[in-house]
Amino acid sequence: MQLRYSFRVYPSAGQRMALARAFGCARVVFNDALRARETARAAGLAFIPSGELSKQLTASKKTPGRAWLAEVSSVVLQQSLRDLDIAYKNFFDGLKGKRPTTGPPRFKSRKDTRQSVRFTANAGWKITTGGKLRLPKVGDVPVRWSRSLPSAPSTVTVIKDSAGRYFASFVVEAEPKTLTVTDSVVGVDLGLTHFAILSDGTKIDSPRFLRRAEKKLKKAQRDLSRKAKGSKNRAKARIKVARAHARTADARREFHHQLSTKIIRDNQAVAVEDLAVKGLARTRMAKSVHDAGWSAFTTMLEYKAAKYGRTLIRIGRFEPTSQVCSQCGVKDGPKPLHIREWTCGACGAVLDRDVNAAVNIAKAAGLAVSACGARVRPVLVPAQREETGTHPKPQPVTTGRQAGLSVL
Repeated sequence: MQLRYSFRVYPSAGQRMALARAFGCARVVFNDALRARETARAAGLAFIPSGELSKQLTASKKTPGRAWLAEVSSVVLQQSLRDLDIAYKNFFDGLKGKRPTTGPPRFKSRKDTRQSVRFTANAGWKITTGGKLRLPKVGDVPVRWSRSLPSAPSTVTVIKDSAGRYFASFVVEAEPKTLTVTDSVVGVDLGLTHFAILSDGTKIDSPRFLRRAEKKLKKAQRDLSRKAKGSKNRAKARIKVARAHARTADARREFHHQLSTKIIRDNQAVAVEDLAVKGLARTRMAKSVHDAGWSAFTTMLEYKAAKYGRTLIRIGRFEPTSQVCSQCGVKDGPKPLHIREWTCGACGAVLDRDVNAAVNIAKAAGLAVSACGARVRPVLVPAQREETGTHPKPQPVTTGRQAGLSVL
């Protein structure tokens, strides 16, 4: 299987200028090819193939207006054409229903805060014996190696993010590492108050990285709004805002990695719900939904399950996991969000809403999960629906401290 390993790189001032030149050339080639295809479409002509675009690129290098394209590696320019082909393929596949719908390719702007170029094996890049990344027409760039690569990389993508940081992303072939087989299986219910609730009763609090950083982000954004447009001080203020957001995103990503790795290592099979994140992002809970990052977390669970020989099962988003009693299976209808504990009218079990949902997610996936972890508490005399009268209130359940995982 192919994996990406990303490392921070620290180019010098001259190397940053060379990379900026490569970013600009790749952007111009992409826009020229897109313009050629759009012009042909408007004129009713056939779709221009990649081979013809490559010939036009070679010819344009010999013209005075595009002679500076020869100052960067030709592989970078060819890969830019490849990126355009992928963008068109994704667009057409979305129209055919083969993948989620995406818009048509758009022109790239020099004002885009994220830039990238890709070098393949035939570009002649390599990792030197001193641990530096040697890029054609750029030089030897220092790399902060946080871990070793499992195999020789096939391609490297140099990325400049909105915070002005540079990264080298390597594509490597990695063999799956099958972990020791375990009998443990788990269902995972994702939420906002608690980020994840497991079917064994464990609750992991939501760190709410964006909410905690809102005060600093507000001050940085306010300082940015007061700077004159086009000034150097505004550019500096924009970098501060981008770095503040980058720290929040990095902390969220690290939390997702630690938790997903622990869940995959501890369980042979994991069941999750296929949430409609795009729909939830249109509600009043949009900021909290984006802050949680459920989609990124489930994606990590998916590729780590494939990497370590585990099983990940997604159940449909319309499964009534919060309406069904995990003890007897009786469905008694939807419940408002403020009801966090409810009593089954059929069997009299008192259930925690979130843990009960996690157990039902596991059962819907076909996993043999016991409901004993769902904090089920039997009532002495179950009251039937048709009965009238006064019944004693259930006693509070002592759940113990379940603020989260101490070690991820």
